[in-house]
Amino acid sequence: MMLVDDRVWALFKGHWQHTLTYWSVFFSFGLCIAFLGPTILDLRCQTQSTLQEITWVFFAQQLFLMLGSALGGLFKKTLRCSLSALFVSSLVISVVFAIIPLCHHVLMLAVAMAISGTAMGVIDTIANLQLVKLYQKDSAIFLQVLHFFIGLGALVSPLVADPFLSEGSCVLGGNMTANSSTDLHHLRSYLAGKGTTPLHNVSHHYHLHTEGIITTNVSYAFWIMALINLPVPVAVYVLMYRERLFPCSNHSPRLLDKEKNSQKNQQDHNIQGHGGLFGCCNYADVKDRPASYFLLYILGGAVLFITDGIIICSLTQGSYTGFIYTYAVSPPLSLPHKTAGCLTSVFWASVTAGRLASIYLSYRYTQQRLISVSLAGMMAVQCLLLILYSSPVFLFMGTCVLGLFISSVFPCMVALTEDMVNYKGCATTVLVTSAGTGEMVLQLLTGQLIHSKGSYSFMLVGMISSCIGFTVFLGLIYIQHLHKSSQAATSKEMAMTEKPSSE
Repeated sequence: MMLVDDRVWALFKGHWQHTLTYWSVFFSFGLCIAFLGPTILDLRCQTQSTLQEITWVFFAQQLFLMLGSALGGLFKKTLRCSLSALFVSSLVISVVFAIIPLCHHVLMLAVAMAISGTAMGVIDTIANLQLVKLYQKDSAIFLQVLHFFIGLGALVSPLVADPFLSEGSCVLGGNMTANSSTDLHHLRSYLAGKGTTPLHNVSHHYHLHTEGIITTNVSYAFWIMALINLPVPVAVYVLMYRERLFPCSNHSPRLLDKEKNSQKNQQDHNIQGHGGLFGCCNYADVKDRPASYFLLYILGGAVLFITDGIIICSLTQGSYTGFIYTYAVSPPLSLPHKTAGCLTSVFWASVTAGRLASIYLSYRYTQQRLISVSLAGMMAVQCLLLILYSSPVFLFMGTCVLGLFISSVFPCMVALTEDMVNYKGCATTVLVTSAGTGEMVLQLLTGQLIHSKGSYSFMLVGMISSCIGFTVFLGLIYIQHLHKSSQAATSKEMAMTEKPSSE
């Protein structure tokens, strides 16, 4: 039995170079976006800053990733604009990673991370948007592969950084003893879930010098990452050349021209994209739209604001894994630091495996059914984590199952919402920006709650958020039903109006 039918395979063969380029961009995206967390302490040594100062680098990247996601909508008007933005953004990431070792002040590092965050946000929006435009009703399968590659990149990224991370204190000063490698591993995992949460208590437990001899080798990790990322802008450049988007490439046949539906797809690129986060919501487009049309955008964005914000919690800072690590090493579990650190690998391995499985599931089942099962599963797992809060075994099992359930929510929501609004292109921009906003805002709030109320509050917030997300999704399905009924009634009225005039 074939995993996919001949029609889907034919679609892929017709757009294979476009598709592979977007997938490679997202693999690089996953590598880079998960790279900051493991290297944060070595970057603190490089900039000779305090923990409170260096954690603002997290916030700078996260904030500008959200802004970049909204900015990506400006480049959707034509294929030339989209690929040009993709090329520049992927090249900027390589350049920024190459110059990060030269940033010896925390402010310079924050600016560099803000620039890379903006580029990553643009990539996030454009890659999702272009795949939706290429495959439309069949986009769910290819979006699942796209998000599998970002998970794979995030899983591989720590392996690149690990050989160059300091085993002890990377700033040697005075006569004070250096921290052990176990302490620093614990601190790295602890910081992953803190964002810009106050870290005053942490400073009292660790002797982290800001003056002295810098012994870190993390520069090599960033230079290697910059080299690994270089083939990506090259691949985008080759695609632009093949699409005759440069004056010097006019003699080469366009890839999209070889397909029967290429002209329609290209017209969609030119007509449907009007630029900007709300570019398709100008007065001419929306003056006759029913209220249900706007509610589809609002509720779709709300689902991802909640689920992607508090549950998936952003690859940039790995907030879920940081929060769950904090929970695991705190009473009543009080797991050893190394054991709790394995939760990160368990979580991202399950997310990556879930996205791989979702490629086939998206072909077999509707997006509505997959999202319903995923959100219901998230609620069940969060409920069991609350009940069995003192069980280390179920903490690992629950983290694994939770990763499987949440893995397909984002790509399925993008495909479903775009289908609801007839692939206008705005839904992708709105959803990606909503997810980025949720990732930034809700993880900050959760970090503050953990700091003030204790680690158990993370589980409680996760459960409440899962219930709200599922409720909002049910509201989205109901509004979709109203929207379809409104469209059907409008079409019927138009048909009745045109019939007498034709007679």
